[in-house]
Amino acid sequence: MPTRDTTTPHTTTGGPGHVAVIMDGNGRWAQQRGRPRLFGHHAGAKRVREIVRACPDHDVKYLTIFAFSTENWKRTQTEVSGLMALFRRYIMREARDLFDEGVRVRFIGDRVKLDEKLVRLMDNLELLTAGNDRVHLTIALNYGGRDEVTRAAQRLAFEVEQGRLSYKDVDAETLAKFLDTRFLPDPDLVIRTSGEARISNFLLWQSAYAEYEFIDTLWPDFTAQVFADVLAGYGKRERRFGAVLA
Repeated sequence: MPTRDTTTPHTTTGGPGHVAVIMDGNGRWAQQRGRPRLFGHHAGAKRVREIVRACPDHDVKYLTIFAFSTENWKRTQTEVSGLMALFRRYIMREARDLFDEGVRVRFIGDRVKLDEKLVRLMDNLELLTAGNDRVHLTIALNYGGRDEVTRAAQRLAFEVEQGRLSYKDVDAETLAKFLDTRFLPDPDLVIRTSGEARISNFLLWQSAYAEYEFIDTLWPDFTAQVFADVLAGYGKRERRFGAVLA
């Protein structure tokens, strides 16, 4: 049975230990400049590098980014193909730097629909960086929150069916061990760029008590300074997790 990492405590005061980001606005950013949408996606990929490097300065140990959702297949074939090529190039170009900078990379989502070359690159990058611990970068690729919970429930049901787990033992903690994110603490802060105020099927289970920040900045304009400003605002919040503080 999969195990869930419980060694890293959640940050309840000060800065967030785990930040998740819905990187939105690449296409609009490009269109504002009279360029094709893929131009914006390339600009957004470069911004990822900057934000990953900024994490240690703010004691952000975990960064999870939403790269491609299970719903994004509905986009044009040109854009989808371009994005898949971008993911392959990103992994090949960034692998050595990510390793050298102590970044551990993992991918979450359903890999079945992804092409074999991309999956091999993902597997190799995970293996290459498995010993790193400075920043844990998790990339959600062909990911959807409902799809994740559905797949977890199927795996859990199989364990019960095989007699390795009793239905009486099934609770929230047990189900969490079957999620794609079983190796991560829950996010403390979820940021969405581009002015949209919705969560778009991202980390539905894990974000039950996360703080949210919806900002107007388009992702390619989300600089390290904007990141720092958002984190500073988070530090002023009071997190109660359903309790009433005296």
